[in-house]
Amino acid sequence: MRIPFFQTKRETQNPAPKPPKTKTREWADSLIFAIVTATLLRWSAVEAYTIPSESMEGTLLVGDYLFVSKLHYGPITPQTPLQVPLTHQTLWEKGPQSYSDLIQLPTYRFPSFSSVQRNDVVVFHVPHEPQRPADLRTNLIKRCIAVAGDTLEIRNGQVFLNGQPGAVAGQPQTTYFMAVPAPNDEIRRALREHGVVDYREPDGIPQVVADPATGQSGFVISCPADVASYFRQQPYVKALTVVPYEVSLFPDAADFDVSTAVSAAPNHWQLDQYGPLPVPKKGQTVNLTPANAAIYYKIVSQYEHNQGISWKDGMIQQNGQPLTRYTIKQNYYFMMGDNRHNSEDSRFWGFVPEDHIVGKAIFVWLSLDPNAGFLHKIRWSRLLRSIS
Repeated sequence: MRIPFFQTKRETQNPAPKPPKTKTREWADSLIFAIVTATLLRWSAVEAYTIPSESMEGTLLVGDYLFVSKLHYGPITPQTPLQVPLTHQTLWEKGPQSYSDLIQLPTYRFPSFSSVQRNDVVVFHVPHEPQRPADLRTNLIKRCIAVAGDTLEIRNGQVFLNGQPGAVAGQPQTTYFMAVPAPNDEIRRALREHGVVDYREPDGIPQVVADPATGQSGFVISCPADVASYFRQQPYVKALTVVPYEVSLFPDAADFDVSTAVSAAPNHWQLDQYGPLPVPKKGQTVNLTPANAAIYYKIVSQYEHNQGISWKDGMIQQNGQPLTRYTIKQNYYFMMGDNRHNSEDSRFWGFVPEDHIVGKAIFVWLSLDPNAGFLHKIRWSRLLRSIS
């Protein structure tokens, strides 16, 4: 039988079947798909972090592994600027001054289902590494104490917001010197049972030291108020006093570890006696004077990418002229660690810009005690614990 012409033409247009993928190619494709998917999820939805220090002790312990949600506040596009190769030096060789050679790409935060709230435990890019673009800086985790538009004050360790006592979540800790006449194993057991830890020591138990003021022996401990109350009632405790700290804080030191800019009108605030300090809000216009210029210096000079900014005679200068008014371009937040005397936070380096916010800590999925033996390494009671 004769084959119709149209049939033979259609058949000749069919491509030859592709050879089946090899096992190696299938594995490679699966691996690439998994990497791309994991990268997208890490950037846009959730990322895992580990707690390396005791600054959030009480709420988060050293050795906690947690998940941080980026969906709460919305994922943000990469902030890494483009470098213009004006010289043979690289960005990292040139240091902070190299930002004059950079093209800052516009950033965009995708829609979220919440904003940063007071008492949220937040991961953010550290604000004081200007030699690196924001998203390549060290990540920190602290509690948001005050949001944009608040006025913060700390009186005798108590937080006040807008003149009213603030309801601070977690278990804020204070550092004390606990004077004891004869340190012994009973006292050390009591410290361990009440969660008093010194991670610098191999066994985690604080070592006996002498009070430099009195020469009396005892322990330097960090603990919440209820634990401090317990030790005050013990017969072996002769005194429990707050360890004094004398440091230069923000905004007296206007540009933490970055430049020598200092306030022309120092406040001499301390860790437990701080403020009142207004937290800048987007759209707010402030009048700049020598009394408040240090509060806004880093905002104007670093966070909001203005040109020609310098510091002279206690004032912000732009193109060599004093800047007397400025309109804030984004919201800012005040962050503190729950371990109040062992946390380098906004009291030292100032506000956290909104575009530095990474995400909200939501729950601990694993916790390993660095001071425990193999059989007791896992803190079972902390597994899958929500963070509040």
